Amino acid sequence: MSTPASNPRTFGDLAPSAYPGERLGVPRDGSGSVGRAGRRIIALLIDWGSAMLITLLFASYDSFTYTWLTPVVFLVLQVVFIPTIGGSIGHRLLGMRVVALAGGWVGIWRPIVRSVLLTIVLPALVWDSDQRGFHDKIAGTILLRV
Repeated sequence: MSTPASNPRTFGDLAPSAYPGERLGVPRDGSGSVGRAGRRIIALLIDWGSAMLITLLFASYDSFTYTWLTPVVFLVLQVVFIPTIGGSIGHRLLGMRVVALAGGWVGIWRPIVRSVLLTIVLPALVWDSDQRGFHDKIAGTILLRV
């Protein structure tokens, strides 16, 4: 006897989404839809590049300090900009924002958790059908188009 998809009892009973974000109640495309992989990757490259440039102000490119300071600068930029301007510089340049699934202000702890996990890299490589990385799932956030 199978359970209807509208009331799943196990993970296997959950019907697949027609598009990323459907189960979260966001539109298929346009404003308010899930930020797709292409935008996310380019935003990440912009953010990492800006962290590299800022780190060059404090350490030479081929130094041990540069290697370890760049991820710290990246993390700090994420933690500062997500709660203040709604996303990192890369997110904002590409028309995205980080929001809390529960609604309201994203707060301070969500950007910290999200950014630490993103800096580790591995959680960002694990996505669900809503194209939310593990770092977003743990932090209770979603990256939406503006």
